[in-house]
Amino acid sequence: MLDSFNRSITYLRISVTDRCNLRCVYCMPAEGIKLLPHSSILSFDEIVDVVKVAVNTGVNKVRITGGEPLVRKDIVSLVSMIAKVDGINDLAMTTNGQLLEKFAKQLAEAGLHRVNVSLDTTNPEKYSEITRGGNIKNVFEGLVAAEKSGLNPIKLNCVVHKSHDEPDAMAVKEFGKKMGYRVRFIHQMDLETGYFTVVEGGEGGNCAKCNRIRLTANGKLMPCLFSDFAYDVRELGAKEAFYQAVKNKPEMGGVSHDHCFYNIGG
Repeated sequence: MLDSFNRSITYLRISVTDRCNLRCVYCMPAEGIKLLPHSSILSFDEIVDVVKVAVNTGVNKVRITGGEPLVRKDIVSLVSMIAKVDGINDLAMTTNGQLLEKFAKQLAEAGLHRVNVSLDTTNPEKYSEITRGGNIKNVFEGLVAAEKSGLNPIKLNCVVHKSHDEPDAMAVKEFGKKMGYRVRFIHQMDLETGYFTVVEGGEGGNCAKCNRIRLTANGKLMPCLFSDFAYDVRELGAKEAFYQAVKNKPEMGGVSHDHCFYNIGG
């Protein structure tokens, strides 16, 4: 399906929860957030209905995000349900890696193709500081488990402040090179000021080529990360909400005052 600017929409990002087991300094306040009530979170069947509508319009790539998707109860079952939808060529997940060792094999068997793992430093103390208590050992073990399970190619998402030449970013780059993982540098964004750049090693942030629509955990289809436009699949129905999201996708990102990274999946 083409949007108003002749971009083909082929990519659906699905936030399955606003909950996370980390408190990264650039994503979430130390005290945590006011969580969505469980009744407002989309069920697996509702999510799959949106996926089917999206695939029928030309979407062939789906990414599962959060919060942290692996804290969503029975997440493997959801992966299996989505994987069974004909027409999906690329089914991926973005995770912080804390629970990846536990789930990697199950996810692969359920039909997940690959993973992106967040890693901003290779230093254990610095990692704990950035994530407010995360254990980098869990990430390393999760990466090994993902590779053994065939969740390839593995990509590392590294958030940088100003440049990929920063010491922590360079260390992640060297680690990725050593292990055979692809590294993507994501400049720290600001939704309220509208600051974002093109992802180094990826396609995110390139408005002219943007092919994605986002589904939030509580059922809002967002045509742009840097916009407050959102279309409720429960109010409009999945088909109409998806149509409106594509139709009203802006030419380029602006600002967003209504959303945060932890509830729209980044």
